[in-house]
Amino acid sequence: MPEDEKTSSHNTPLYTLHGMWCTSCALAVEGALTRLPGVIDASVHYPTATVWVKGERNAVDLTELAPVVKRLGYRLTELEAVDDAHERLEQESRYLTLRLLVGAAFGMWTMLASLLIYVGALPSASIEQVVAWISGAFALPVVVYSGLPFYRAGWRTLLAKRPGMDVLVSLGAIGAVSVSIGLLWRGSVEVYFDTAVMLIVLLLIGRLVETLCRHRGLKALDALALPDAAISAWQKGDWVLLPVNDVVAGMRVKLAPGELVTLDGILDAPGWIDTASLTGESLPRYFNAGQRVYAGCRYLGATPLVMQVTAGAGKRRLDRLRHEMRRYQAQKGELQKLADRFAAWLSPLALALSLVTLIGALLVGLGWEDALVRSLSVLVVACPCAVGLAVPLASLAGNGQAMQQGIALRDPAALEILARIHSVALDKTGTLTTGSHGVLHWQVRDGIDKHTLQHKLTSAVAGSEHPLAQALARWSGDDNNQRSKPYKVDEFPGEGRRVWLTNRQYLMVGSVRWLARQQVDVPSQAADGTLASASQVMLADESGWLATFYLTDQPVDDAEQSVKRLLASGYLVAMISGDRQGAVSWLGKRIGLPSEACYAQRSPEAKARLLCGLPSPTLFVGDGVNDTLSMAAADVSIAPLSASEAAREGASAQLMSPGVGGVVKLLNIAKRTRRVMEQNLFFSALYNTLALGVVVVMAIPPLIAVLAMAISSLSVTLNAARLAWSEPEQ
Repeated sequence: MPEDEKTSSHNTPLYTLHGMWCTSCALAVEGALTRLPGVIDASVHYPTATVWVKGERNAVDLTELAPVVKRLGYRLTELEAVDDAHERLEQESRYLTLRLLVGAAFGMWTMLASLLIYVGALPSASIEQVVAWISGAFALPVVVYSGLPFYRAGWRTLLAKRPGMDVLVSLGAIGAVSVSIGLLWRGSVEVYFDTAVMLIVLLLIGRLVETLCRHRGLKALDALALPDAAISAWQKGDWVLLPVNDVVAGMRVKLAPGELVTLDGILDAPGWIDTASLTGESLPRYFNAGQRVYAGCRYLGATPLVMQVTAGAGKRRLDRLRHEMRRYQAQKGELQKLADRFAAWLSPLALALSLVTLIGALLVGLGWEDALVRSLSVLVVACPCAVGLAVPLASLAGNGQAMQQGIALRDPAALEILARIHSVALDKTGTLTTGSHGVLHWQVRDGIDKHTLQHKLTSAVAGSEHPLAQALARWSGDDNNQRSKPYKVDEFPGEGRRVWLTNRQYLMVGSVRWLARQQVDVPSQAADGTLASASQVMLADESGWLATFYLTDQPVDDAEQSVKRLLASGYLVAMISGDRQGAVSWLGKRIGLPSEACYAQRSPEAKARLLCGLPSPTLFVGDGVNDTLSMAAADVSIAPLSASEAAREGASAQLMSPGVGGVVKLLNIAKRTRRVMEQNLFFSALYNTLALGVVVVMAIPPLIAVLAMAISSLSVTLNAARLAWSEPEQ
């Protein structure tokens, strides 16, 4: 549990909610929990089925909340494991697929029969009567079996006094069938079984797609999981292989060269550790004995290394990151809360208008049949089909534009948020930079040409695993045929190396301080201030100082241009990195960011907290495991081409081309898509307002209402197509 929870009088636990069918269910449970005494706030996140509650410790205990939720027909449990969540969503997918298959198999015959009646293709009225009854017979399994989840969800939301769209859909489907049966009984063939079938089947398709998207969203948490491979542990006087879950704090384990660290611990001996996955540092660090390392890092040494475990599986720092990521996911942003408030009053308003129409029709002397048909027309008109199409169609067109520009959107809803972004935060290593060091500048002793220098440097760094040595090898060409073969290498971990050549000469390469201790006369540093933050590596031979190399993680080609375009567009742009201050400051100056917008040496938790303090909505662009918490904390996130699996799975969008120029392109596409969304919403709202006004004051058959809905839907479809056909902005 985080420290702020321990010291606070309030508790903020996370639970899992079982039995949810839609966002209306989430709102119903959320409303019931917030009304409880002692509960300050509650947030139910439908995509992850996670419940976040804040309040007095006793009030938010599971034993207090579970009975309240159970009375609504749902089940509240402790936060489920990610594997259990996968299994639950697989069951939901099978459940929805079966009901959809039944709806499609029987519904197609209902639609065919209704179509024959509508177009007048049948030869006589008696045959029309028979076909109308057949239409109803085929609609019965769809309405009774496939529509059952809607009725259940509608009843539960009514119990919670939070009626949602499921109530509207349930009444529309049941009302269409009831009115149709009544009309058939009186000899009329103007039935509306097809209306009920369309409502249920189309919404089932939407729910199935939602469930599959929720399933995919869990992959972000899967990517943070470490492998369950066996680990070498000291037990009963011998090294034995044990499952990771069997290794507990206090035990000693052995790390092989290149092995991934799967448990938190303290080193018994020094060694090189690649911490980039957790800290974002561009270079590995040399850890001394007694220093703490965390799971998710990688040991880069040449010999086995022993460490004492301080945290077993489930209690590691990476496990805490996963838990914090789920906590960020469960808390809703302002836009989501606004959408929830809109959904909370839309359905009750439609129900009230339908009831008023029914009562008004009876009061003016209409019969029950005409009054019910008019009331059903109100329900059909009130069903926001055009509203439902307004955003998805524009989003689909925006997705197509993004794909043309080499950007894959994993979360289509992200376009809505991207259009309103205020703050853009970017990671450094691997996002704004290439992730590998290169030689920025070099100085050499008088009389030595570049070819000779490269030849000596190749011999000095041959076989070294240090990233800077490998960068120097790339710069020198690393030609095995031309370099002098060393017969002895003395390694000084974290400092440098001495290479003895076959001609009895030697070369030394390493840090400035180390060469100074080797009695090498080190020249003064370059006066150029831009080199002060670069990593310095010196080369010396038996004659003394030979050369100094300045290396840095170079920015991607379009970093400067992209940052300047973001700043010119009015965004607040910040670079948040776990790398050292000098490297971050140098890069910020290079790409045009002010020093106050460059934040260095930030842990994953600190990066997320800093991001939450920026003006929202926020966008975060990152590539590593250490960025996943910030991605969850941001309103929307983007992963670059070279991102890790964890970052890709947690991101809302992924760039399919090198660099960060795609971020600017995506923001421009989002703004245009947002404009089309707003236009579509205006058209659909205008339709609903006019149609409801007409249907309340005069009799409109449900068939005419359906046709009006089709025209409204066509208008928003054509407007969205205009976005898809237009040329994307560069």
